[in-house]
Amino acid sequence: MKSKTKFGQVFSRVASINWLAGARLMLFASRDVWFVVGLPVFLYDQLGWGFVQVGTFLALWVIGYGFVQAAAPKLTGAGLPNRRLVRFAFALTAIPALIALGLDSALRADAVVVGGLLVFGIAFALNSALHSYLILAYADHDKVAMNVGFYYMANAAGRLLGTLLSGALYQYAGLTACLWMAALLSGVAALASLNLPAPESVKKSAQADRPADALLKR
Repeated sequence: MKSKTKFGQVFSRVASINWLAGARLMLFASRDVWFVVGLPVFLYDQLGWGFVQVGTFLALWVIGYGFVQAAAPKLTGAGLPNRRLVRFAFALTAIPALIALGLDSALRADAVVVGGLLVFGIAFALNSALHSYLILAYADHDKVAMNVGFYYMANAAGRLLGTLLSGALYQYAGLTACLWMAALLSGVAALASLNLPAPESVKKSAQADRPADALLKR
């Protein structure tokens, strides 16, 4: 870029990108609110896992997450990506709530947490992959770097929010509180996803606005 960008210009003027960034923020906060602090401490402190076991399990989860994302185009199925995202977003909302209920039941805690985390990882990876597809579909050709940068800024903000909440909630109320907060944040992300239009409609709108922009520049 030849000119410096003011901070206010970082935020997109395209509503679909703002809604997607909001959904992205809440999505990653919903993962890290229990994954970053609450989960490893719970595995070590409550289930008696060793450091190597906890680290190995989380590393394998991240690797598996990557494989699911790579296969996302086949796993998400046909149809408009924004509508598919809504379905996966609401499905993701239910998973941490079910894990929290399972921990309060007579079921084995290790089976509930490990099994729930695997299902959560699949749903989360598909949500994340659809987000990444949509940001490129929504991005203005002339401002793609700014649009994608704003999107990943929301991603980082969500991770920071989730990490802070994870430590605070686990310290005062345990893993169950972290899971209920994850369900709440996922629900907000799902509601934000309802406002996402089809990529084709965004492109048509952008093309219709360009002639007007050209006239203004003259």
